[in-house]
Amino acid sequence: MQRYAFPDNFLWGAATAAYQIEGAVQEDGRGDSIWDAYCRKPGAVQGGSSGAVACDHYHRWPEDQALMSGLGLTSYRFSIAWPRIQPLGKGPGLEAGLGFYDRMVDGLLQRGIAPNATLYHWDLPTALEDHGGWRNRDTAYRFQDYAAQVAKRLGDRVALWATFNEPQAFVGCGHVGGFHAPGRKDPDQVVRQIMHHVLLAHGLGMQALRGTVRKDAKLGIVMAPTLVWPAAETPLHFAAAEACWTEDNEWWMQPMLHGCYPELVRRRLAAQGHAPVMVNDDMAQIQQPMDYLGVNGYFPIKVEPDPGAPLGFRRLPQSARNEPLTSMRWEVFAPAFRSLLVQHHRRYGLPLYVTENGLSIAGDAPGPDGLVHDPRRIDFMQKHLAAVHQARQAGADIRGYYHWSLMDNFEWAEGYRQRFGLIHVDYATQKRTPKDSYHWYRRVIEEHGFDAAVPEVVSAWEKEGETSGL
Repeated sequence: MQRYAFPDNFLWGAATAAYQIEGAVQEDGRGDSIWDAYCRKPGAVQGGSSGAVACDHYHRWPEDQALMSGLGLTSYRFSIAWPRIQPLGKGPGLEAGLGFYDRMVDGLLQRGIAPNATLYHWDLPTALEDHGGWRNRDTAYRFQDYAAQVAKRLGDRVALWATFNEPQAFVGCGHVGGFHAPGRKDPDQVVRQIMHHVLLAHGLGMQALRGTVRKDAKLGIVMAPTLVWPAAETPLHFAAAEACWTEDNEWWMQPMLHGCYPELVRRRLAAQGHAPVMVNDDMAQIQQPMDYLGVNGYFPIKVEPDPGAPLGFRRLPQSARNEPLTSMRWEVFAPAFRSLLVQHHRRYGLPLYVTENGLSIAGDAPGPDGLVHDPRRIDFMQKHLAAVHQARQAGADIRGYYHWSLMDNFEWAEGYRQRFGLIHVDYATQKRTPKDSYHWYRRVIEEHGFDAAVPEVVSAWEKEGETSGL
């Protein structure tokens, strides 16, 4: 057994998103979002469900904050619903919406819980989508105005801010795969243009925040980087892993940190006619100083060389290593998460927060004793918190961990079948039941660590990067 100890100032948190928990989608002037619209499409969401009620957090937030206090959280990550602030995506902010988040932030602070606010967690106002959404450059400027209004209202009290949650995910799932809102399968050039507009919105949003929020606030973005892992320990596999990293991760990171797209990817896209159109000083607007990176991590992507593939590599199926799978069919392999954190530290040099990490168990439910026993989630948390500790020991400046999620909630296209929460929610009665994992996490927070025996697995690809300066 080994002691995995964390410093006293390490932030222990849990995360949620507005559309997944709030409900009350037609109350107090809130406008329609692309997820409201998407859920109305027959067959789009498992079971025909929606976030119309979800966990009713809009009305039950004091109860939920009491559960946060009972868990011992030192921080809580939540998102702000753009349609609650600007129902049409523009114009003055609604007092009812701003007031809701005002009260919620004050409640957190009264309980000694640091608020961590994300401005965009996928709920674009439908009125903006009707004018092109993220395909329209103007949406980036609408986001800047929205960010400024939220910052003016909450910026004196919120010390951790993120512009976006997982831009890779909402672009990939909503505009490439078409199985998330707005349910489009856009051409390649349009997708790259959307990516560029989102990056521009990030830069403009950072400027809006920086000019308004308290001076000690930390500003960043929450990414869903690919947890690249070479399927074998050979130089060709390492080259494949590096190519995957450049394609998936550098395309987002280089503009924000260095004001340019990866040259090899840019040249390829230009030759194909898929490169985004840039205007004037776009890159200077995108490249804004960041105080931290939020990193969400769930499962690895194993890669191997494939000379016949367009990019020279291919991604293996989730079951390629015969590791256990979650109810989402995601592979559980914590060493890839450790590697991701170490490589983010080495490549980008920013403080890190683990802003999402968790496990879905579709069958979570109270047993005959009225309790929810979820040993698989505890095992997942133990392995991934050990990976966080191992990454810190390797030099990564990781300052906090937010479990996904505080409570079971609306899991996008999966509806209510998948349960990620530390707290079970009976959606018929809205009864909350803390799971065994809630109590395990509470002890970890109380003791600033835990005892376990988790082997440390390090790929030679990571070691190769260490010697080459990556």
